[in-house]
Amino acid sequence: MPSWRDLGAIASELAGDARRAVDRALGKTGAFRVLGYRGYATTERALVLGRVLENTRIASAVASQARWRNLLAMVQRIDADPLPFANVRARLGPREEHLVADDEGFLRHWIAAASSLGAGEWHTIHLDVEAAPETPVAAEAHVPARVLVPSRRAQYGVISDMDDTVLQSEITSFVRAARLMLLENARTRLPFPGVAAFYRALERGVSGIAKNPIFYVSSSPWNLHDVISDFLDAQAIPEGPMLLRDWDIVRDMMRTRDYKLTQIREILATYPALPFILVGDSGQEDPEIYGTLVNEFPGRILAIYIRNVSVHPERSTAIQALAERVAAHGSTLLLADDTLTAARHAAAHGWIDESSLVEIGDEKRDDEGKTGAKVETPGVEPKTAPTVVVDPDVKRKDVE
Repeated sequence: MPSWRDLGAIASELAGDARRAVDRALGKTGAFRVLGYRGYATTERALVLGRVLENTRIASAVASQARWRNLLAMVQRIDADPLPFANVRARLGPREEHLVADDEGFLRHWIAAASSLGAGEWHTIHLDVEAAPETPVAAEAHVPARVLVPSRRAQYGVISDMDDTVLQSEITSFVRAARLMLLENARTRLPFPGVAAFYRALERGVSGIAKNPIFYVSSSPWNLHDVISDFLDAQAIPEGPMLLRDWDIVRDMMRTRDYKLTQIREILATYPALPFILVGDSGQEDPEIYGTLVNEFPGRILAIYIRNVSVHPERSTAIQALAERVAAHGSTLLLADDTLTAARHAAAHGWIDESSLVEIGDEKRDDEGKTGAKVETPGVEPKTAPTVVVDPDVKRKDVE
């Protein structure tokens, strides 16, 4: 009869076999790799963003992909272990620096440029994990982390939330939000109608050649960086630097307000000569966060556009009161459930070309499925509520 020690050894071996089988099913290779994220820069320095994680083979998303495969891909993203305090070599042009990741494998470092970086361009920082005997490294070399230097022609910058602002996410409902995140992919998630054309118009500006930078500051986890990047590309939404969250630190998961304020303050401080348009939604704290920034950066916030995703009248009432305070500081807050309303306001103020309203309206109808131009994909039911505009340049009005 086997001893308890023998039974324990057998159980341990079986558990190890089971774990290895799970790892194979999840596409794990046993090695680590560095992922480069989209950051931003000035002509003199660049913000390097990335993470060192287990190398996992995740299949590219397609619109016809089964939901169980989408679920598997999401589990792969969430289950990938980081490499704490990894040593990474970063090369920007001829300049090379050695960076150390934090305890969750994240890289967030400003590095100086050896020579002036061209404005209005994306620049590539090459990242390599420095191998150590105890940490096998995937064969990938010179992984790119791209950074954007805003154009000198830029009239303003845009800082936008992602969930329920650009991407239909139902973030106010845990069950519906989880279903969309876990069971859909970058090719089956939907933008809000007309948002892609609106953001292209904001990027072009009224001149058509402004190349206004768009920064995406979201409370979505960094694990979704590839999903969001793929979604923006698939929907022809302008790419831009992406600042996401680390959800691995449980105590910080709910500090969305502090996180967003910190990220946006740094962007505003990095480009002190650039005014900004802020875009968000009513589901969380975007109106309050943006209102705080109007107070802190007088004259820097041209307008705040808030998508109304809340069905509760008291939320609209609270935001309207906030809009009055924003107007008292010389800015504008618009609360609407319709992209075209925000676009018309931007055109009236000379921030986008009025001719772009035709493209935005056409794409809005395509996204709504009214023209048959786009393949139907899973989405969320639209919510309707009165639009509220509080503008210091225009007498307060409610726009139907």
